[in-house]
Amino acid sequence: MPDVTPPAPARPAPRRTTSVRGGGGSPLVYLGALVVVALTLGPVVYGVLGGFRSNAQLADSPAGLPDPWLLDNYRRVLTSPTFWRYALNSTVVAGLTTLLVVVFGLMAAYPLARYRFPGREALYSVFLVGLLFPATVAIIPLFILVSRDLQLGNTWWGVALPQAAFGLPMTVVILRPFLVAIPDELEEAALMDGASRIGFFFRVVVPLSAPATITVGVLAFVASWNAYLLPLLLLQGDMKTLPLGVADYSTQYSSDTAGVLAFTTLAMVPALVFFLAVQRRIVSGLQGAVKG
Repeated sequence: MPDVTPPAPARPAPRRTTSVRGGGGSPLVYLGALVVVALTLGPVVYGVLGGFRSNAQLADSPAGLPDPWLLDNYRRVLTSPTFWRYALNSTVVAGLTTLLVVVFGLMAAYPLARYRFPGREALYSVFLVGLLFPATVAIIPLFILVSRDLQLGNTWWGVALPQAAFGLPMTVVILRPFLVAIPDELEEAALMDGASRIGFFFRVVVPLSAPATITVGVLAFVASWNAYLLPLLLLQGDMKTLPLGVADYSTQYSSDTAGVLAFTTLAMVPALVFFLAVQRRIVSGLQGAVKG
């Protein structure tokens, strides 16, 4: 009789393990997140709603909602020439600061990322150390240098140049990993096609580093828009920026609490809207810098 091979025993089917993704976290985590959100957005919401109220409403119910909603406070601020003059100064100073930070940041980060020369890492360490020194540390020497030596006191450039200088360390730290991650084959192919290193920089490096460039540009713009101490020392009269205008307005109209809230809200809206509009690009740019 032919040999009959007994069938192999059936293997037990593997158990399906169900993993719960996105499960609920600890209630304490959500509670802590809600507290942080409330502390962050609470003053902003209070200022926005306070601008739609009258001083009598604020006195009767400081934490209440507008009843009725009033537009006089915002209308009075928006029709004030002083507000628009301050807004123009803030826009120009922030624009100049952003332009300087992006241009000189790319020019500084490019050789630190793509070239190999003695002292490269030591030079990069200088920018890292620059992160530890805010502008407030050197405010008095800056005032003397800008006002007396450079003769740029009470000018847009007098504020934009120091702000850009103190914004370069963060810019270089963010841009360098992006430039390092650009494949060397791209540069070799561009050089073989007849492009110079400068041509490779403008035609390849600048477009590929757009996410990081947008990130550092937005950070520089928002920081310049909210700057207070340096403009306070260097700007006077009609050259003041919006943060200084808020301080002057709150001092001049200290009894008009609703008007002060409206002025403060309109002063912070441009930077807030600009930041929220490009927040995804900022996150992607910072993630690329960390991965690099």
